[in-house]
Amino acid sequence: MKLQLVIGNKNYSSWSMRPWVLLRQAQIPFEEIQLKFDEAGGKLSVAGIQKYSAASKVPVLRIDGQAVWDSLAICETVAEMFPDKHLWPEAAEARRVARSACAEMHSGFQGMRSRMPMNIRSRYPGKGMTPESRKDIDRVVALWTDCRERFGGAGTLLFGRFSVADAFFAPVVMRFHAYAVQLPRVAQEYCEAVQALAAVREWCDAARRETEFVAEDEPYATR
Repeated sequence: MKLQLVIGNKNYSSWSMRPWVLLRQAQIPFEEIQLKFDEAGGKLSVAGIQKYSAASKVPVLRIDGQAVWDSLAICETVAEMFPDKHLWPEAAEARRVARSACAEMHSGFQGMRSRMPMNIRSRYPGKGMTPESRKDIDRVVALWTDCRERFGGAGTLLFGRFSVADAFFAPVVMRFHAYAVQLPRVAQEYCEAVQALAAVREWCDAARRETEFVAEDEPYATR
């Protein structure tokens, strides 16, 4: 079986980061195909994506040439394909909460997303803090705290051991770092645990080496 993961810029593409971290941290072999964001004509797109997906968005997982698109669908597919990796919590209650948390992240938190776009190589302390983004941050902290207290006793991550949920929230951790968001102890310790993951470190190292500048994702740059 041949797995290919089509992604965008590592500095900016939070959607791409999720399945990449999941696959790499779970030590599932795959070929990386990195495309770049294109702002030609004032419209942001991914150059060359049409070759890989009719949806024209990253990420895309190709399984023997067949496309699976959307980060949540990709992560669900990977967990299903590799049950021995235990990428969802084993306990039914924890698994239900993990899926709900991922779905909420997938569809919500628009205030935080819009005001605090992921930007791994830059630091903008205090930027993007609006009532809407503050509300989203508070909800994320409450969600993390609940998961850690109820299900995280066996380790340092949301459900103890690494799961899809940690891959899904890794881009949020990087946002909190970039904008120097002040967090309570439980949330801060969780951020540190995610940043210590080998796959997250590898992704971030590559992101910091990128030089592309995407204006849409750089609302606070002075350039």
